[in-house]
Amino acid sequence: MAAIRTTLRLTHEIQNADRYVRVPFEVPPGTGSLEVRLSYDTEAAVIDLGCEGAAGWRGWSGGSRQDFVIRTDDATPGYLPGRPEEGEWHVILGVHRLPAGGTDATVEVLLPAESGIDHGPVPARIDGVPRGSSRELPADAGLRWYAGDFHAHTLHSDGHESIAGLASLGVRAGLDFLSVTDHNTTSHHAHLPVVGAQQGITLLPGQEVTTHRGHANAFGDIGWIDFRRPAQEWVDEVERRGGVLSVNHPISGDCSWLHPLERTPRAIELWHSTWYRELIATSPLAFHERWDKGAVLLGGADFHMRSQGVGPGTPTTWVAAEDDSAEAILAGVAAGRTAIMGGVAVRDGLTVPELFTAPVLLRVDGDLLAIDADGLILVDGAGERRAVHGDRASFSGDPAAGPYYLLHPDRSIAALCA
Repeated sequence: MAAIRTTLRLTHEIQNADRYVRVPFEVPPGTGSLEVRLSYDTEAAVIDLGCEGAAGWRGWSGGSRQDFVIRTDDATPGYLPGRPEEGEWHVILGVHRLPAGGTDATVEVLLPAESGIDHGPVPARIDGVPRGSSRELPADAGLRWYAGDFHAHTLHSDGHESIAGLASLGVRAGLDFLSVTDHNTTSHHAHLPVVGAQQGITLLPGQEVTTHRGHANAFGDIGWIDFRRPAQEWVDEVERRGGVLSVNHPISGDCSWLHPLERTPRAIELWHSTWYRELIATSPLAFHERWDKGAVLLGGADFHMRSQGVGPGTPTTWVAAEDDSAEAILAGVAAGRTAIMGGVAVRDGLTVPELFTAPVLLRVDGDLLAIDADGLILVDGAGERRAVHGDRASFSGDPAAGPYYLLHPDRSIAALCA
């Protein structure tokens, strides 16, 4: 076994020059596997971990792992399997947080690998749970409203659930679909069709393009998007490849959107789960007021682990689509046929959507339709208010005057759409 050890002193001067430090190593011909181990003072610093092969990107685990294995037929979640190609490789160190004076980081590369690979548990399939689509909300001809979530993580980045475990939670919540959006990797994409079929839920391929100046979800099986490039390139490249890009949680703490753009992406995650902390807050609407008014509106729970208490589908994004396939759901998003619902309950310490009883605001045949919203208030983007009477109330509303949203009498938001 060959072992290559490199120790670097990472300082703020290095971070200021380039947050992504490349540590080179050579892979000789005939190598069947490799293992990388990173060690540093994890109490004082946060250093992200990734890998670029001689032939291209091989994966990213951010700050959630300090080691990974790549084999011909398998790889640590977050990394792409395949025989390690001959040539110069690089361990990528993302310098996220450093103490004053910096810290030492040691990278060890083992050729071949000696550790195993764990993809996490596979729960038994759950049948008999009603899905949101069985609510049969009114829809345009040939379409049906499907319930889902556009933001969730697994062991392939910093989530605590396997892909199957996440899918099972989506089924328990009654969702029709769930987008898996692990950070800066597409390693999960190859698993989604099989796991989705086994668990009985549509799993959409996504990736959260993640930097310290903002995050964006790239939806579709479109290949990896390089988070190290300027954000405008994300927008243009995703569009060129036929995917959909959505700016995530644009006003969320140190993950707020700071990237300059000349052309905005097609979608925006207007309702992130952090809105539940203060449902009378208008800051997401204020951001939208200064954004592209034609952006498709999406919601995301940003699920990582059960201990956070926020489960998949909170909030719920409804998509009007021809069927519940990944292709049809993404086509519905691209066409702007979305609505976001906020109603939640708590079950076993985890929020779940009230798919069959919560107020919903939809656009059907060009008009706005408020369902199960008697006594609520309909508000448009200019602040004009109209009372909702009855369990099915129709209103006219120009999409250019949106977003439209439903408020409870206490001013907390219940639902919204374009």
